[in-house]
Amino acid sequence: MSKIFHALLFLAGAVLSACNGQLDSEGSTQPNIIIILADDLGYGDLGCYGNPTIQTPHLDRMAQEGLKFTQFYTASPVCTPTRSALLTGCLPKRIGLHEHVLFPHTQHGIHQDEVLMSELLKAQGYHTAIFGKWHLGHQVEFLPLQHGFDTYFGIPFSNDMSRKEQSIMGRSEYPYYLPLMEGNDTIELDPDQTVFTKEFTERAVAFIQTHAGDPFFLYLPHPMPHIPIYASESFQGKSKRGDYGDTVEEIDWSVGEILKALKETGIAEQTLVIFTSDNGPWLSYKTRGGSAGPLRGGKQTTWEGGMRVPALGWWPGRIKENRVSDEVVTVMDLYPTVASLLNISLTGNPAIDGIDISRHLLKGDPLPERTVYYYHQSGPLEAMRKGPWKVSRRGDVEALYNVEEDISEKYDRSADYPELKDQMLRDMTRFDSLMDIEKRKAKYLK
Repeated sequence: MSKIFHALLFLAGAVLSACNGQLDSEGSTQPNIIIILADDLGYGDLGCYGNPTIQTPHLDRMAQEGLKFTQFYTASPVCTPTRSALLTGCLPKRIGLHEHVLFPHTQHGIHQDEVLMSELLKAQGYHTAIFGKWHLGHQVEFLPLQHGFDTYFGIPFSNDMSRKEQSIMGRSEYPYYLPLMEGNDTIELDPDQTVFTKEFTERAVAFIQTHAGDPFFLYLPHPMPHIPIYASESFQGKSKRGDYGDTVEEIDWSVGEILKALKETGIAEQTLVIFTSDNGPWLSYKTRGGSAGPLRGGKQTTWEGGMRVPALGWWPGRIKENRVSDEVVTVMDLYPTVASLLNISLTGNPAIDGIDISRHLLKGDPLPERTVYYYHQSGPLEAMRKGPWKVSRRGDVEALYNVEEDISEKYDRSADYPELKDQMLRDMTRFDSLMDIEKRKAKYLK
């Protein structure tokens, strides 16, 4: 099905659904949407998630004024797959972007047939912008302006993927330069990363001020605290947590600037803000990376620490203050939720894996039981969660955990519930076999 046909179906659904006026009594049917995505931020890296030394007053206040999720999952323990899931509502394997991350030598990217959240909202008259890290393909046909964004200023892949940064890190994997891009054009090679958070934030604030009178979608995917970590001069050497803390505290400042801009322009009550991370912390860099708190593992693993991340929702007057949700929520849920808030029907798209959580977000209604959640490890399906139970198969090692009783995955319960484990493993295998990636490769990995 072509992207144009998808868009027409979405638009038709929007017109029909808007007639129902589902949100008219509670607020605008065209709220502003802001998604702030940190890179490699761990479950234990914020004050509101228990970190004792990194100071995050703005994010802590965001949690106090809104909703904190305790069981929010990404779609992968690495960058590209989760970003594709956020913007499409689909499991990365469903759209052919599950096999690790895209590199500077990679020739494919997000397929033109996918209707990204930016395109969904642009069709509704939204102004759309991204400031920060893209990582869904760096050839022109894959860049943001070709996928529904009016404005793009940022980097096309991870901040370590350059000759300069690899040399500093004592590695030599990428004989490339890191491009800083404006729209489709490269404006600088290997730019000063100490000003990334500051510059992307300033661009975001200016975008809010310019479009305060119209609906907008702002996507702010920070390149850090992915290694290498940098902070501007105002934040260097300020955190008890060292360089990593400096970097996170500047991201916290950035969030504060965004919320302040919304309040000063008088549009805070018309704006939903989501803050989260693309995956867990990069533990192999020790104190240069983050912390998963009580969770086991980190980035590049399907332990909880690799895929359960901090997540906050803020919308004054719409999201009740100081709420905590222990529902299982995923990054894929954001796409159908935004569609629901705008009364857009997704009936024409058969591949949405996320669920609409709008009533839980705004009213606190319990979610219908999520049948399953899948943990793909940069390709292989290694684990599956059903209710409190998580089954895993890593090579020849199989295990069963109750991740609500045992958040740190210390106690294998296979011997106690062998039938449950075997059934869940069969279900996991059957699901994986239904996703015929060989056919998808022919379509997406040209």
